[in-house]
Amino acid sequence: METLTKLSHTQPILGLRERTEMVSTCVKSVFSLPSVQAMQEKDEAQAEIIQTLYHQTLDALQKLLNALFAEDPTPTGLKTILEPLGPWMNSGKVHERRRAVNSNVSVLNHTLLTLPLFMSSGFPALGLLLGRLILRIGDPDEEIGREALDGIIILYTILELQKRAGDKEETNKKELYESNKRFLGPYNPVSPCQNILRVIAEFGDFLGPQQVKDLLLAALEGLKGVSETPRGKDSGEMMQLASEVTLSSVLEWYRHRVLEVIPEIMQGIYLQLSHIQEPRAREVALLPVSLLASSFMTEVVVALLMCPLPLDSNGAEMWRQLLLRKPSCDVRDLLDLLLTSLKEKPITKKGRASIVPLAAASGLCELLSIKSCMGRVRRIYPQLLLALLIQVHYHIGLSLPCRAANSKDGQKNLRLSCFLPARWVVKVVKTLLLKMGCSYEATFLEDQRGWELMEQAENHHRGVSLLARAMVHYSCQELCRILYLLIPLLERGDEKHKITATAFYVELLQMEQVRRIPEEYSLGRMAEGLIHQDPIMKVLSIRGLMILARRTEKTAKVQALLPSMVKGLKSIDGQLVVEAVENLKAIFKGQDRKLTGSSFCVEMLQALLPHFSDSREDVRCSCINLYGKVVQKLRSPHSRDMEEQLVSTLVPLLLITQEGNTKVSQKCLKTLFRCSCSMAWELPKGVYSRKPWDSQQQVVAKVCKYLVNTHKESAFTFLSQSLEYAKNPRASLRKASVIFIGSLVPCMESIMTEDQLKEVKVALENLRHDPEASVCIYAAQAQDHILTSYWQTSWPLLQGDSWMCDPSSTHQWSPSCENLPTSHQRRSWLRQALSNWKMSMKQ
Repeated sequence: METLTKLSHTQPILGLRERTEMVSTCVKSVFSLPSVQAMQEKDEAQAEIIQTLYHQTLDALQKLLNALFAEDPTPTGLKTILEPLGPWMNSGKVHERRRAVNSNVSVLNHTLLTLPLFMSSGFPALGLLLGRLILRIGDPDEEIGREALDGIIILYTILELQKRAGDKEETNKKELYESNKRFLGPYNPVSPCQNILRVIAEFGDFLGPQQVKDLLLAALEGLKGVSETPRGKDSGEMMQLASEVTLSSVLEWYRHRVLEVIPEIMQGIYLQLSHIQEPRAREVALLPVSLLASSFMTEVVVALLMCPLPLDSNGAEMWRQLLLRKPSCDVRDLLDLLLTSLKEKPITKKGRASIVPLAAASGLCELLSIKSCMGRVRRIYPQLLLALLIQVHYHIGLSLPCRAANSKDGQKNLRLSCFLPARWVVKVVKTLLLKMGCSYEATFLEDQRGWELMEQAENHHRGVSLLARAMVHYSCQELCRILYLLIPLLERGDEKHKITATAFYVELLQMEQVRRIPEEYSLGRMAEGLIHQDPIMKVLSIRGLMILARRTEKTAKVQALLPSMVKGLKSIDGQLVVEAVENLKAIFKGQDRKLTGSSFCVEMLQALLPHFSDSREDVRCSCINLYGKVVQKLRSPHSRDMEEQLVSTLVPLLLITQEGNTKVSQKCLKTLFRCSCSMAWELPKGVYSRKPWDSQQQVVAKVCKYLVNTHKESAFTFLSQSLEYAKNPRASLRKASVIFIGSLVPCMESIMTEDQLKEVKVALENLRHDPEASVCIYAAQAQDHILTSYWQTSWPLLQGDSWMCDPSSTHQWSPSCENLPTSHQRRSWLRQALSNWKMSMKQ
């Protein structure tokens, strides 16, 4: 250190980073030494030498620090010297604190004696230095306390000199120092808090917003090592008292100065809490939260909304502090602020992620644990509930912003990876319900997996509907307020907002109070939803109309909207179809008269038919069942469009019967029977059998013959439908369609064209290479059946040798096909086509 002191006069001078590193290294090497007494006890023979060397070492460090300041006598230079000393002033070891305080005071004294003129711009890190020295006034060791007060007096003298820098008269530093010593002193070892209060009061002229903030954070530093302090005097309590007095007095006198730095103060408190474990010390550390919130609640809440998510115990405790400690902020204003934040979107207009709504939900969850605020929560319970439900929808699929997710702590990373924002908001919804006494509703959703549905994109509306249904079932007291709140909400916000609000509102239509609502807000809103672009809105509207149809005075008006409901089905798919169909079925059950074959019935059947081949069993069952219900309601005579629609249903129903699903087959046969009764068809007896066609192909042949003979104009529709089902992903349907084609095509021999025959040939040829072996076998059989049938019907005399003569020589006709009569031309191209087909099969 002596060498470094001499080198400090050489050029070039050290850079900022090198100076800071050098000071930190030297300070650590000296301050971490054991106490002089400990070193002497370890080697009593060298006790005197040890003491001499110890003082020489401290003196060398002090000279080095003074030389470094002389090398760079600027605010930045002084800051690089004082900053490394700070942490040692809060050490749990007395001798380390004593060394740190002594070095600080020595540097300040040196600064006072050599105060340069350009230091008049301000003292660097004043708040931190003052705060650390103030805490040491309350140190259990009187020597440290006395020296810390002396350092504060020197600091005050430096600040006064800076203040008088513009004066013409030169100030005597020693006289000013002695005057300040009498003014701020003397040191009171019995009640050092009196000294602390006096110092804080007198330093007011030198404390701006940043200095007050640093002073508060420095006071928190003194609480970190409370649990580690040695016994003797109750040093832990003394440090807590010093910190508490500092925090409360600073905020009492200078609270108005910290408005612009509240976010930094809240962040500092949050970070310090991780290092403070002793309960009483944590209470002291949290004191600024409640004190600041009593005057600047909005700014404090905004700062707390920036706490890292998910909230840990420290963040949660800061939220609860708003109401638990006096002076507390106004509960009503606090809840209104949170509600406003809950109405924000987690994605801003610029596409950036925002944690504000999620943070507000987290803060609300913590406040719900405080009984004293439950009355105020109930006041805005409907708004809170709906805002949270909408936030669940917004947060589905979102993750925390990278700023909140980055952490070197492995355990925290694991916690973040398991944290799903939507699931967290669902937890807050559940907590709110339980606190409002809705335990039955919460249990109902738990049993029905409603909470899980609520946090899934495709099922969110179902979870919300379940919640509303449960609240209606258990007669929740707040439903009327929620109902009247929802009416204007249905028109606001984006699609997610509207879907969540509508899903809740629809279930409330079961309430008796709905009768008081103008029809435009009940029936009118549901009718508007039928033409909405979003399929979910259409399904919700259909359900709402189904609920309204239960009321006698609404039934006729709802049934008048059936055409619009049917049109809405065309753009709906999947599980939504099942929901819509079930609700439509309920409306049809309420029909007390037969339906005519009106266009809307045809449209409804047309909308249902494509879903017969859906991959999901429940979709197929629901659509086939409703199809039969509609047919059952039809009244004869049928329109031509209705007849064509019912005829087009025959082949799909027959083929789906063979898919091997008992439940679906039963629905198909029941619907087929209803179609048959409605149209007075006399279908072959074997049609209603569920036996596999591969064991009763004669029945298939009879059915095909009946279909072609009875509905000849629809024969090509039957063929087209069977060819389409031959492409179905389910092997059972492909096999059934192949068997059906093999029996249908021979029945159409008189009306088949060459192009159609080629289409059948290509389809069967492809099916002979199907992954399913049974499909390949029946495709080959169908080909053989068609060839055999056409060969026999087209050339009946070909079996004997008598028809081997040249027809041109017998009838004197030209062998050219173009010159043949029309009846013979057809047989000629058929023979050629079949011969080519047979050759391709052999290849």
